[in-house]
Amino acid sequence: MDLNALRLFVDIVDAGNLSAAARKLKMTRANVSYHLKALEEELGVQLLRRTTRHVEPTPVGAGLYEHGRNILGEVAAANALISNMGKSLQGHVRLSVPTGLGHTMLSPLLVQFKLRYPDITLDVVFDNRIHNLVSEDVEVALRIISTPPDSVVATEIGEVDWIVCGTPAYLAAHPAPRELSGLKDHAIVCASPVGQKLKASGTREQGQHAAREVREQVVLEPTLSSENFAFLKDAVLGGLGLGIFPLYAVGAELESGALVPLLTDYRISVFGSRLYMLTMPNRYQTLATRYLVTFLKTELQAVWPRLPATPAPR
Repeated sequence: MDLNALRLFVDIVDAGNLSAAARKLKMTRANVSYHLKALEEELGVQLLRRTTRHVEPTPVGAGLYEHGRNILGEVAAANALISNMGKSLQGHVRLSVPTGLGHTMLSPLLVQFKLRYPDITLDVVFDNRIHNLVSEDVEVALRIISTPPDSVVATEIGEVDWIVCGTPAYLAAHPAPRELSGLKDHAIVCASPVGQKLKASGTREQGQHAAREVREQVVLEPTLSSENFAFLKDAVLGGLGLGIFPLYAVGAELESGALVPLLTDYRISVFGSRLYMLTMPNRYQTLATRYLVTFLKTELQAVWPRLPATPAPR
């Protein structure tokens, strides 16, 4: 069996349909279909069941896919071993990171990684979508979500603390909210999901002796929204309203007193509660990718900001 034909078959299954595979391989859909049909005729079996939007391996195709992934992984490992003998670590990694996190925390870490491994090529995409890693040809993605998709391997980096805050000048003119529902009385500056209402959830302990956790939710309509946390932070510092940010985006301003934290007895959640590193299952990881994954996990967990624990009520 031709190795290129095997690689094309594996890429089709990974992509989920012929059109996505054609885009990834920079081929026409007709050409991909032709080579797949030629492989099936050579083997004398049907490998994929086709619909207009999706392909699904037959039992024989599923077995060939698993063997093909292993074979291609071993070939890639052998090529990497030969190419790196006597050389510094080399390779190419495409990394997708959220815009705000990328600017505030990841930029210096990625510069540090490049200084340590200058011959590894990094392609860094700033993107907030939860997209298909295969169709985007992304090896590693960092995302703030509550539950990772089942289709990926997810490594948790840390919990995300969300902060409601405002400037002392704004709070001098506008009474600070005491309940989560009080946010509806203020101008809100925050990122907002596309085509959806912004829902802020919060939990807090109630009861002096037998404490119980109470969950609340409020639907908000930001008066200013953007995917760029740096812009939103400037707007809140300019007195345009109350902001809702992840702790990593406003830690320095909270420490200096430029921003005042509010509703501190709540555990706030807006878009996601944890930072995950996402990779594809069954995709061979080059040595460069493995080094980047290990580096980011170690370095991010070492500097990941968290709020101090709230003492339990007596």
